[in-house]
Amino acid sequence: MNNLLKNIIDAVKKDIKQLAVLIDPDKMRIETVSSFIAKVNQSIATHIFVGGSEVDDGLTETLVIEIKKYTALPIILFPGDVIQITDKADGILFLSLISGRNPDYLIGKQVEAVSKLAKTNLEIIPTGYVLIENGKETAVQRVSETKPIKRSDIQIIKDTAKAGELLGMKLIYLEAGSGATHPIEPHIISEVKQLLNIPLIVGGGIRSKAEIESAYKAGADLVVIGTAFEEEESFFNELKNLT
Repeated sequence: MNNLLKNIIDAVKKDIKQLAVLIDPDKMRIETVSSFIAKVNQSIATHIFVGGSEVDDGLTETLVIEIKKYTALPIILFPGDVIQITDKADGILFLSLISGRNPDYLIGKQVEAVSKLAKTNLEIIPTGYVLIENGKETAVQRVSETKPIKRSDIQIIKDTAKAGELLGMKLIYLEAGSGATHPIEPHIISEVKQLLNIPLIVGGGIRSKAEIESAYKAGADLVVIGTAFEEEESFFNELKNLT
């Protein structure tokens, strides 16, 4: 696949909402992949994201190979580190943690990844990653050694997202963090969306059909869910008739 970004943009233009299931290689057992992906295929999911903040070398590629056996959905890497890059996926969110000020995650890791990416056929999608606080420390915060933006700092959130677009990012990803206690509030999503001319991804803390629909209504073009599926796979049953 080499039209992942185009397809996302086309869906936004047609007002078609998209949903990605985020699978953490460190949490998904290989023997459960077939049954898990069968449920993904039965849901409204449009993408599968694979990645995590802390993943052992080789796990990501093994998982992607296994997932590909059971689905035709595009698989996009959502890497926490260079070791998670594998050409077995279809694309990669080339993330820059623009909400933080640690140069390693603004540009350092990206420079480190270039030589490895050059050896793949992955579609590379520049993505501005904006971490927003959710009441507890997340793995992203701990590993990147950066502080999330406070939810009350709406203007900073908006300006950070817009700065990402002006720097040339093709997507903006508002993230509350894996296992967040609550999702990003609709008014934050709405205010950010009004400023952007590129697709908006929203993830973290979303655990119900109502919360997905709320994010969509506020302006999210693509919602990412992960922990909810890890904790309760019956959640898939709620994802067959989203409006």
